[in-house]
Amino acid sequence: MSTSSPDVTVILPCAGFGVRFGAPYSKELHSLEPGVCVIDRSLEPVVELARSGLTVRLVVVFRTHKLDVVGHLASYARDLHMVFVYQDDSLEDNLSGAIRTALPLAEGRVALVLPDITLIGPGSERSLVEAVGRTEPSGWCVVASRGHDPDALCELGALRLGAHETGTRVLAAEEKPLCPDGFNAAWATVVASPRQAHRLPEIAIKGPDSPLVGASAVEVAGFINFNTAGAGGAVAEPGRT
Repeated sequence: MSTSSPDVTVILPCAGFGVRFGAPYSKELHSLEPGVCVIDRSLEPVVELARSGLTVRLVVVFRTHKLDVVGHLASYARDLHMVFVYQDDSLEDNLSGAIRTALPLAEGRVALVLPDITLIGPGSERSLVEAVGRTEPSGWCVVASRGHDPDALCELGALRLGAHETGTRVLAAEEKPLCPDGFNAAWATVVASPRQAHRLPEIAIKGPDSPLVGASAVEVAGFINFNTAGAGGAVAEPGRT
């Protein structure tokens, strides 16, 4: 695997304690079928990105309680140049802090892929490839799905998507809004251009001042967030409104 400067850096934050998941093991290793766990499904778009011809660096942010996840990732060394970094405890003890920990190791376009979210629908494994190619002109692109339950939107990165002459765009964005009225979608993955990557931690900060307004959007049928409803996950897909 080449260690040259990557075309795309993927940040994979695996340092959380999974309190809401409520199982005695890492949520990333929850089995979905024999030989396949949540993190395998989460990484399908990343593997597809690497197989598209781009050089991909995977920056895994971890803590010692996630060494089982680190061991599981060994099988991905064939496709991805992996770097492991311990979450900097001097930073925020949350997703924003995990992103800040990884950013010094990031080059090229930077994607945030959450290891407890799996995409649903035909062609969803190609969504990251498409998103990486659509970061301009705003410097951002999201992989998103529409039709979320209002209660779910209050726990997710909420978006209002609308038509634009160049495709679907983000008209409004807020992390975990107190009032979900007016939002019609949520993001599963975010990609930033090199000039905007320093702002990635802001997308995980609760409040209305999101840099995602104006971003391009690649739509998928839905996704499952395994951090919100125990081992069964929370399904976000069309019809759940």
